[in-house]
Amino acid sequence: MAATQTEQVVLKGLPLEALERWAVSVGEPAYRGQQLFDWMYHLGAQSAEAMDNLPKPLRQRLTEETIISTAEIVSSTPSQGGTTIKYLMALGDGRQVEAVSMLEKGRHTVCVSSQVGCNVGCGFCATASMGLLRNLKAGEIVDQLLLARDDRQEPVTNVVFMGMGEPLLNYREVLQAAELFHDPKGLGIGAGKITISTAGVVPRIEQFARENRPYRLAVSLNAATDEIRSRIMPINDTWPIAQLLSASRLYANRPKRTVTFEYVLLAGVNDSIADAKALVKLVQDIHCKVNLIPYNDIGGDFRRPAEEVIDAFFREVAGASFPVMIRWSNGSDIAAGCGQLAVEVA
Repeated sequence: MAATQTEQVVLKGLPLEALERWAVSVGEPAYRGQQLFDWMYHLGAQSAEAMDNLPKPLRQRLTEETIISTAEIVSSTPSQGGTTIKYLMALGDGRQVEAVSMLEKGRHTVCVSSQVGCNVGCGFCATASMGLLRNLKAGEIVDQLLLARDDRQEPVTNVVFMGMGEPLLNYREVLQAAELFHDPKGLGIGAGKITISTAGVVPRIEQFARENRPYRLAVSLNAATDEIRSRIMPINDTWPIAQLLSASRLYANRPKRTVTFEYVLLAGVNDSIADAKALVKLVQDIHCKVNLIPYNDIGGDFRRPAEEVIDAFFREVAGASFPVMIRWSNGSDIAAGCGQLAVEVA
């Protein structure tokens, strides 16, 4: 008798050892788990029927008793020029998330979501309007990348956890997905090409550092004073700047680690020369780099500074001891830029 939907085992997102254990548990040799791993993560198979080196009875069992595909593309929206595509993806429970694929200078970067919505409440981010509906499972994160890769027919070189949600509030599943992205037998993406972002969840940054995770860390700083940061990022009331910088140092003090501080420039809020000087003073003793991100409009109260203001801020910060760059968001014309991802909530 076939298993019911509620009894199905979700295989997408499981590491190799777990897949081997599953294979043994159903009377198959352990190497069947290795074959499943290769089919799901390296080859991107979304159904058992595609796994043509597995015996037919096992493929039938996989179809009836397991879940391999956790998401599907609902729509894709290309930017002008087509270098960026925003994907709307449906999950098994009907919830939806967005992911973004970007082709630039020989790189294919996929920006993945880690939650359906977000409850951190950053005032400049569209995802905040959704609230938090649920965390994503590792398989649902992995499928975003696989679906984008296969749709574009371009190998993925970089992945950033900068889509919908706060990655470090879904720590276990996000790190499991990162491991699958990095695994040489899976997607084989270099650890230095995988970036996990956070609005400043200090305990998880500290855990990330203590565990000596090999992935890059990007911290959304966005202000040099607690007064301004709390106004635009409520998370600062829980973990103010001093605690955030202490945790960031813990990460950056590890060998070959550089923390990236993201700074979204908001007109009349954090874009003055005084703000620039304060930013330099704040992070100059940390092994870091700074990305200045001109605000992308989400129809709220904030505005992007004039280009001359952005340039003046950059010139002031560029004289510091750490690297600084202005990061203009790809796909802002299709609401795929930094802070613009959100879906309608039924």
